[in-house]
Amino acid sequence: MKLNAVLCGCGAMSKGWLRAIKETPALAEAIEVTGLVDVNPAAAEALAAEFGLSGAAIGTNLSAVIAKAKADIVFDVVIPAARFNVVSTALKAGCHVLSEKPMATSLTEGAALIDLAAETGKIHAIIQNRRFISGVRRMRRFVELGAIGELTGIHCDFFLAPHFGGFREDMDNVLLLDMAIHTFDAARYVAGKNPLAVYCIERNPKGSWYRHGASANATFEFSDDVVFTYRGSWCAEGERTSWESQWRLVGSKGMLTWDGDDTFGAGVAGDETGLLRGFAPVNVPEPERDEETHGHASVIAGFVDAIRTGKRPETVSSDNIRSLAMVFGAIESARTGKRIEISA
Repeated sequence: MKLNAVLCGCGAMSKGWLRAIKETPALAEAIEVTGLVDVNPAAAEALAAEFGLSGAAIGTNLSAVIAKAKADIVFDVVIPAARFNVVSTALKAGCHVLSEKPMATSLTEGAALIDLAAETGKIHAIIQNRRFISGVRRMRRFVELGAIGELTGIHCDFFLAPHFGGFREDMDNVLLLDMAIHTFDAARYVAGKNPLAVYCIERNPKGSWYRHGASANATFEFSDDVVFTYRGSWCAEGERTSWESQWRLVGSKGMLTWDGDDTFGAGVAGDETGLLRGFAPVNVPEPERDEETHGHASVIAGFVDAIRTGKRPETVSSDNIRSLAMVFGAIESARTGKRIEISA
């Protein structure tokens, strides 16, 4: 039987969710969008027209639309400030919830949502779509194979200059809270380690069109002596990096680099004589499972499978809160100028 879904939040980001469902046959077979909710009914009506959802219930009140749509699941695509209320309402109404990131605006709220999901017996997961791409999956597999020995460091650069307009340009800690969480979550996944502490410097550089926090430099301590460094800016005009960041993984025997697009390079120590010993190239294998490399579609498919089988989804909120803790640890470090321990 199909799962009835209510999508809450009908802005531009919601289209990526609906396209993933519409263009993936297995998801189109598994999910029927029977409700749309937005504070602006016209936005919901336009989305319904664009995606052929003429039979969907439309409204501004989530509880009412859940009831009318006979919803099994809620897709939460609202702005972060509205997330806690939306997820709480959906869980209490008996729905499983898949949320946009960040999962909450504080660790306290995040922990409360985890507790509520446990109390209601419903799944609450986060659409960390950027860990479900080929490059990130290849890095994780490469680390697991031990081709460069024991992982010791992950280093990421992220430099772009998007002119979004809208709510992002008015946010506090915009880079850390709205974008860096993707790279933080992917780094945690690739390393297979837990975050322990962070030191971060955050700035809003001259020329920034954001109100606050458009650049950040953070150093994280992971378990097993792995270090993760992040350098980023959302107001860096000029030659840009990929949206996925540029990566360098350092191991006890060699290194891997990824440009965030299509180019990988990896090597282990060579046997040349002299000061620098050169290196021997190492192949970077393809992802082990192609079905895990399709971004939104892969996350939604895992969510549906978890509902049907009882398996724990990879991005379940009780795990994803560790990525959120990295973000709030970095924000707290930037605010206080101190090294912050991460306890989530």
